[in-house]
Amino acid sequence: MDYSTLKAKHRSLRDGFPSDLSLRIHRSLSWLQKAELSNDDPDAHFIFLWIAFNAAYAIDVDELYRTTERGMFESFFDLLVAQDHTNQLYDLVWTQFSSTIRSLLNNQFIFQPFWDYQNGRIDEAHWESMFRQSKARAAQGLTRQDTGQVLSIVFRRIYTLRNQIVHGGATWQSSVNRPQVRDCKALLSKTVPTILDLMMDNPHEAWGEPFYPVIKDI
Repeated sequence: MDYSTLKAKHRSLRDGFPSDLSLRIHRSLSWLQKAELSNDDPDAHFIFLWIAFNAAYAIDVDELYRTTERGMFESFFDLLVAQDHTNQLYDLVWTQFSSTIRSLLNNQFIFQPFWDYQNGRIDEAHWESMFRQSKARAAQGLTRQDTGQVLSIVFRRIYTLRNQIVHGGATWQSSVNRPQVRDCKALLSKTVPTILDLMMDNPHEAWGEPFYPVIKDI
Protein backbone atom coordinates (compact mmCIF):
# COMPACT_ATOMS: atom_id res chain seq x y z
CA MET A 1 0.00 0.00 0.00
CA ASP A 2 1.12 3.53 -0.76
CA TYR A 3 -0.25 7.07 -0.54
CA SER A 4 -2.12 6.92 -3.85
CA THR A 5 -3.90 3.68 -3.00
CA LEU A 6 -4.86 4.84 0.48
CA LYS A 7 -5.92 8.30 -0.71
CA ALA A 8 -8.25 6.73 -3.27
CA LYS A 9 -9.70 4.50 -0.55
CA HIS A 10 -10.23 7.49 1.74
CA ARG A 11 -12.02 9.44 -0.98
CA SER A 12 -14.36 6.53 -1.63
CA LEU A 13 -15.22 5.90 2.04
CA ARG A 14 -14.86 9.19 3.91
CA ASP A 15 -18.52 10.25 3.59
CA GLY A 16 -19.35 7.37 5.92
CA PHE A 17 -16.57 8.14 8.42
CA PRO A 18 -16.92 10.06 11.68
CA SER A 19 -15.50 13.53 11.07
CA ASP A 20 -12.70 13.09 13.63
CA LEU A 21 -11.43 9.94 11.96
CA SER A 22 -11.64 11.45 8.48
CA LEU A 23 -9.61 14.46 9.62
CA ARG A 24 -6.90 12.31 11.18
CA ILE A 25 -6.69 10.05 8.11
CA HIS A 26 -6.54 13.11 5.85
CA ARG A 27 -3.71 14.64 7.86
CA SER A 28 -1.79 11.39 8.12
CA LEU A 29 -2.04 10.78 4.38
CA SER A 30 -0.66 14.24 3.64
CA TRP A 31 2.49 13.42 5.65
CA LEU A 32 2.72 9.95 4.15
CA GLN A 33 2.77 11.56 0.71
CA LYS A 34 5.54 13.92 1.83
CA ALA A 35 7.49 10.96 3.24
CA GLU A 36 7.28 9.13 -0.09
CA LEU A 37 8.51 12.26 -1.88
CA SER A 38 11.48 12.39 0.54
CA ASN A 39 12.60 8.81 0.02
CA ASP A 40 16.09 9.91 -1.07
CA ASP A 41 16.70 11.61 2.32
CA PRO A 42 16.57 8.96 5.09
CA ASP A 43 16.35 11.47 7.95
CA ALA A 44 13.52 13.48 6.36
CA HIS A 45 11.78 10.29 5.28
CA PHE A 46 11.85 9.02 8.87
CA ILE A 47 10.57 12.30 10.34
CA PHE A 48 7.66 12.58 7.90
CA LEU A 49 6.71 8.95 8.49
CA TRP A 50 6.64 9.58 12.22
CA ILE A 51 4.39 12.63 11.76
CA ALA A 52 2.08 10.49 9.62
CA PHE A 53 1.92 7.94 12.42
CA ASN A 54 1.35 10.58 15.07
CA ALA A 55 -1.46 12.14 13.03
CA ALA A 56 -3.24 8.79 13.10
CA TYR A 57 -2.46 8.06 16.75
CA ALA A 58 -4.97 9.13 19.38
CA ILE A 59 -2.80 9.96 22.40
CA ASP A 60 -0.46 12.89 22.96
CA VAL A 61 2.73 10.94 23.61
CA ASP A 62 4.59 14.03 24.79
CA GLU A 63 2.44 14.10 27.93
CA LEU A 64 2.32 10.41 28.83
CA TYR A 65 4.81 7.68 29.63
CA ARG A 66 7.90 9.92 29.47
CA THR A 67 9.99 7.62 31.63
CA THR A 68 8.55 4.18 30.95
CA GLU A 69 7.69 2.19 27.89
CA ARG A 70 5.06 0.12 29.71
CA GLY A 71 1.64 1.07 28.45
CA MET A 72 2.87 3.42 25.76
CA PHE A 73 1.04 2.71 22.50
CA GLU A 74 -0.31 -0.58 23.88
CA SER A 75 -4.02 0.26 23.76
CA PHE A 76 -3.68 1.60 20.22
CA PHE A 77 -1.83 -1.42 18.87
CA ASP A 78 -4.03 -3.87 20.78
CA LEU A 79 -7.07 -2.29 19.12
CA LEU A 80 -5.44 -2.45 15.71
CA VAL A 81 -4.46 -6.09 16.16
CA ALA A 82 -7.98 -6.98 17.30
CA GLN A 83 -9.36 -5.55 14.04
CA ASP A 84 -6.62 -7.01 11.84
CA HIS A 85 -8.64 -9.93 10.51
CA THR A 86 -6.28 -10.49 7.57
CA ASN A 87 -3.16 -10.51 9.81
CA GLN A 88 -1.43 -7.62 8.07
CA LEU A 89 0.39 -6.47 11.22
CA TYR A 90 1.17 -10.05 12.19
CA ASP A 91 2.84 -10.58 8.82
CA LEU A 92 4.90 -7.40 9.17
CA VAL A 93 6.13 -8.31 12.66
CA TRP A 94 6.71 -12.03 12.26
CA THR A 95 7.61 -12.38 8.58
CA GLN A 96 8.80 -9.20 6.90
CA PHE A 97 10.54 -7.41 9.79
CA SER A 98 11.36 -10.11 12.33
CA SER A 99 15.14 -9.60 12.14
CA THR A 100 14.80 -5.80 11.96
CA ILE A 101 12.67 -5.75 15.10
CA ARG A 102 15.14 -7.91 17.00
CA SER A 103 17.94 -5.57 15.95
CA LEU A 104 16.00 -2.53 17.16
CA LEU A 105 15.22 -4.16 20.49
CA ASN A 106 18.94 -4.79 21.06
CA ASN A 107 20.02 -1.27 20.05
CA GLN A 108 20.93 0.70 23.18
CA PHE A 109 21.10 3.97 21.25
CA ILE A 110 17.31 4.09 20.89
CA PHE A 111 16.64 3.13 24.51
CA GLN A 112 15.91 6.33 26.45
CA PRO A 113 17.39 5.25 29.83
CA PHE A 114 20.77 4.81 28.09
CA TRP A 115 20.71 8.53 27.31
CA ASP A 116 19.43 9.33 30.80
CA TYR A 117 22.60 7.61 32.06
CA GLN A 118 24.79 9.54 29.64
CA ASN A 119 23.22 12.79 30.91
CA GLY A 120 23.80 11.87 34.55
CA ARG A 121 20.14 11.35 35.46
CA ILE A 122 20.57 7.70 36.47
CA ASP A 123 23.56 5.50 37.15
CA GLU A 124 24.99 2.84 34.88
CA ALA A 125 23.56 -0.08 36.84
CA HIS A 126 20.07 1.42 36.65
CA TRP A 127 19.95 1.86 32.87
CA GLU A 128 21.49 -1.59 32.31
CA SER A 129 18.89 -3.15 34.60
CA MET A 130 16.10 -1.36 32.76
CA PHE A 131 17.52 -2.50 29.42
CA ARG A 132 17.57 -6.12 30.58
CA GLN A 133 14.00 -5.83 31.85
CA SER A 134 12.82 -4.27 28.59
CA LYS A 135 14.48 -6.97 26.51
CA ALA A 136 13.00 -9.66 28.77
CA ARG A 137 9.54 -8.18 28.31
CA ALA A 138 10.08 -8.02 24.57
CA ALA A 139 11.29 -11.62 24.60
CA GLN A 140 8.06 -12.64 26.34
CA GLY A 141 6.07 -10.89 23.63
CA LEU A 142 8.16 -12.55 20.94
CA THR A 143 7.70 -15.97 22.54
CA ARG A 144 3.93 -15.52 22.74
CA GLN A 145 3.85 -13.85 19.33
CA ASP A 146 2.03 -10.95 20.98
CA THR A 147 2.00 -8.55 18.04
CA GLY A 148 0.53 -5.64 19.99
CA GLN A 149 3.06 -5.84 22.80
CA VAL A 150 6.03 -6.16 20.46
CA LEU A 151 4.90 -3.20 18.35
CA SER A 152 4.33 -1.13 21.49
CA ILE A 153 7.89 -1.72 22.69
CA VAL A 154 9.44 -1.19 19.26
CA PHE A 155 7.53 2.07 18.73
CA ARG A 156 8.76 3.31 22.10
CA ARG A 157 12.28 2.83 20.74
CA ILE A 158 11.35 4.60 17.50
CA TYR A 159 9.95 7.43 19.60
CA THR A 160 13.36 7.85 21.26
CA LEU A 161 15.00 8.20 17.84
CA ARG A 162 12.31 10.69 16.89
CA ASN A 163 13.12 12.77 19.99
CA GLN A 164 16.84 12.62 19.30
CA ILE A 165 16.46 13.93 15.75
CA VAL A 166 13.62 16.42 16.21
CA HIS A 167 15.17 17.99 19.31
CA GLY A 168 18.51 18.52 17.60
CA GLY A 169 20.33 15.64 19.24
CA ALA A 170 21.68 14.27 15.97
CA THR A 171 23.37 15.57 12.84
CA TRP A 172 21.62 15.39 9.48
CA GLN A 173 22.97 12.38 7.59
CA SER A 174 25.13 11.49 10.58
CA SER A 175 27.30 8.44 10.09
CA VAL A 176 26.81 7.25 13.68
CA ASN A 177 23.06 6.64 13.64
CA ARG A 178 22.52 5.17 10.16
CA PRO A 179 21.55 1.65 11.31
CA GLN A 180 18.69 2.82 13.54
CA VAL A 181 17.45 5.43 11.05
CA ARG A 182 17.52 2.84 8.28
CA ASP A 183 15.69 0.20 10.31
CA CYS A 184 13.13 2.54 11.84
CA LYS A 185 12.12 4.16 8.57
CA ALA A 186 11.89 0.78 6.86
CA LEU A 187 9.51 -0.47 9.54
CA LEU A 188 7.47 2.74 9.57
CA SER A 189 7.18 2.79 5.78
CA LYS A 190 5.21 -0.45 5.91
CA THR A 191 3.51 -0.12 9.28
CA VAL A 192 2.01 3.36 8.83
CA PRO A 193 0.10 2.51 5.61
CA THR A 194 -1.15 -0.69 7.26
CA ILE A 195 -2.38 1.26 10.27
CA LEU A 196 -4.28 3.70 8.05
CA ASP A 197 -5.79 0.85 6.07
CA LEU A 198 -7.01 -0.87 9.24
CA MET A 199 -8.45 2.35 10.65
CA MET A 200 -10.41 2.96 7.45
CA ASP A 201 -11.68 -0.62 7.51
CA ASN A 202 -12.97 -0.06 11.06
CA PRO A 203 -14.18 3.55 11.11
CA HIS A 204 -16.49 3.22 14.11
CA GLU A 205 -13.88 1.99 16.57
CA ALA A 206 -12.74 4.36 19.33
CA TRP A 207 -9.72 5.84 17.56
CA GLY A 208 -9.88 9.05 19.56
CA GLU A 209 -10.32 12.74 18.85
CA PRO A 210 -7.69 14.99 17.23
CA PHE A 211 -5.80 17.13 19.72
CA TYR A 212 -5.73 19.98 17.20
CA PRO A 213 -9.17 20.16 15.57
CA VAL A 214 -9.79 22.44 12.63
CA ILE A 215 -10.89 25.88 13.85
CA LYS A 216 -12.51 28.01 11.19
CA ASP A 217 -12.27 31.79 11.32
CA ILE A 218 -15.42 33.42 12.64
